[in-house]
Amino acid sequence: MTQILVPQNIINMADIKNLTRGIIKENPIFVLLLGMCPTLGVTTSGTNGLGMGLATMFVLVLSNCFISVLKNVIPDKVRIPAFIVIIASFVTIVQLLMEAYVPFLYEQLGLYIPLIVVNCIILGRAEAFASKNGLVDSLFDGIGMGLGFTLALTLLGLVRELLGAGTVFGFNLFSIIGVQEPKMMLVFILPPGAFLVLAYLIAIIRKQ
Repeated sequence: MTQILVPQNIINMADIKNLTRGIIKENPIFVLLLGMCPTLGVTTSGTNGLGMGLATMFVLVLSNCFISVLKNVIPDKVRIPAFIVIIASFVTIVQLLMEAYVPFLYEQLGLYIPLIVVNCIILGRAEAFASKNGLVDSLFDGIGMGLGFTLALTLLGLVRELLGAGTVFGFNLFSIIGVQEPKMMLVFILPPGAFLVLAYLIAIIRKQ
């Protein structure tokens, strides 16, 4: 019988470290405090937070990979404009896909989708990591940072939605337990609520 050789250590410890760093140790929102505009602007619900996070992660992963591959081709003097062009190309793809397949979410997120181009998380990872590392490392870094950003936005959106509207991903929890007209704290749906919830979540996470 022909022996099939299976590659060992396809994913090494460095890849795992790159993946988990953005989720926990260097979470873009709760630790690095980056990308505050979409964080505070779109997280009025868990659905908005999840949608914005996934869109950003898509752009972050692909831009990281492309910049890593092209880092030796791009002249140093124009690297930042080149990075922005690459990022903007993927943002345009995301924008068109969302407009075509999830128009309700596209309308909810609005201006914040094209503003992904100037999201400091994406440009920061391009400059600090992807332009100095290989394709595989940049891929895992993008996935890790994207997951951390997505989880943070989703958690923030869920807390605000629950406290402000009594729903989770649009499902009314209070109707399930027989409460028809609960008195919710609408301030958490408004901009001040975003600051309050974010501050408490950061305090809880950093205390651990």
